Parts: sequence; C-alpha cells; structure tokens
Amino acid sequence: MLGRMTMKPIRDSAAMLQAVRQQWGGQRDLWVFGYASLIWRPEFEAVEHRPATVRGWHRAFQMRSRINRGSPEQPGLVYALVSGGMCRGMVFRIARQQVADELPRLWQREMPNGVYDPRWLRCQTADGEVSALGFTLSRKSPNFTGRLGDLEMLHILRHANGRYGSTLDYLVSTAEALHQHRMCDRESARLLALVRRQGLAPANAVAQALIGLAGD
Repeated sequence: MLGRMTMKPIRDSAAMLQAVRQQWGGQRDLWVFGYASLIWRPEFEAVEHRPATVRGWHRAFQMRSRINRGSPEQPGLVYALVSGGMCRGMVFRIARQQVADELPRLWQREMPNGVYDPRWLRCQTADGEVSALGFTLSRKSPNFTGRLGDLEMLHILRHANGRYGSTLDYLVSTAEALHQHRMCDRESARLLALVRRQGLAPANAVAQALIGLAGD
C-alpha cells in the first residue's frame, strides 16, 4: 500500500504532483477519492465511479477558502478530509492512458497553492478495496478552522463569495449530492437545516429530507 508522500516545508505544488506521479508509477489506472464537490462537479474524465468508504478520515466543513468560495477580505469555507472517524464518498477510476491529461486538470483545481496533503487512501467498495488518491487537510494547517459557532458560520454563508460562487451554494450543492447518493453525514445535514431555518436555502424535497436526518 502506498503511504503518505513526503512534504517539503515550502508547499511546492508542482513537486507534489511529480511525487504523486512517481508513486502512481504509470502501470495501472488511477483512482481518486471524492468526498465533496468532486462528487457533483468532478471536471475530469473517469471510466468508472463507485461509492466508497474511507476509515480514519472524515468530511469537515472546516477549511478556509480565500479564492474559490471566498475572498481575502471575506474568506469562505469548503469541505476538507480531516483525520478521525470515517467518510463515505465516491471513487473515480481514470484510465491509465488518460492520466497524463486528466491528473494535471485535477491538480490545478485541488492543489493550485499546495494546501492539501495528498495521500493514498484505502477505500472500501462493494467490489473490493482500492487505493485512491485523496486530498486531506492537516489540523496544523493555517487553513484549518476547527469547529465554528453557528453565528460565525451564518455570517460566512451570507457574505462569502469567490470565483466559483458562494460558500452557501457550495454547501447546499454538496449536501444535496451527498443525500442523493445516500452518503450524507449528520453534520452536513445539520448545516443545511441551519441555513434552511434562516431562510437561506430552498425548501425543496431534498432539504426537507436532510432536515429530518439532522434531527434523528
């Protein structure tokens, strides 16, 4: 099993990409683990995808976003994969012949500033275990927020916007996609219920189902 790649003190995204390429080796298809927006907006070509579970990591809405879903003046939030617990998500298989084209596209999206720690994750699927590339966040990262209070969370959801849209739209789209794939976690359901009570999210069927999940 491939382990964690060695990091340099300076987050050199290009060097990290090269390390992942070397670890992958080019002899097989490449699996990627998606736990948030990759599920509903992957932006790379995959020949297969499967629901998967990763243990030892969980999905957390606890990462600052100063470009994609916020700004330097008003940082937003995005999901990250943080140590502890478990996470249900999706694994995507990129054909070996397509990795040279698709991996740089994925890297530009996820790693333009090297904020994540790329890891090879043991992903359990109905068809067996696969080793997939995942993007994790250290609790020591300056971008890790820890758990925020609801008042601060609501302020961010009301005001944070970035080049890909608002933090609110990102949260709602992710929570609804997770629900549709039957992999929503309780905290995502709670957050959607919170914004729904504040009138920030539409009262559609998915939102109502997630509010029910949050209250179970």
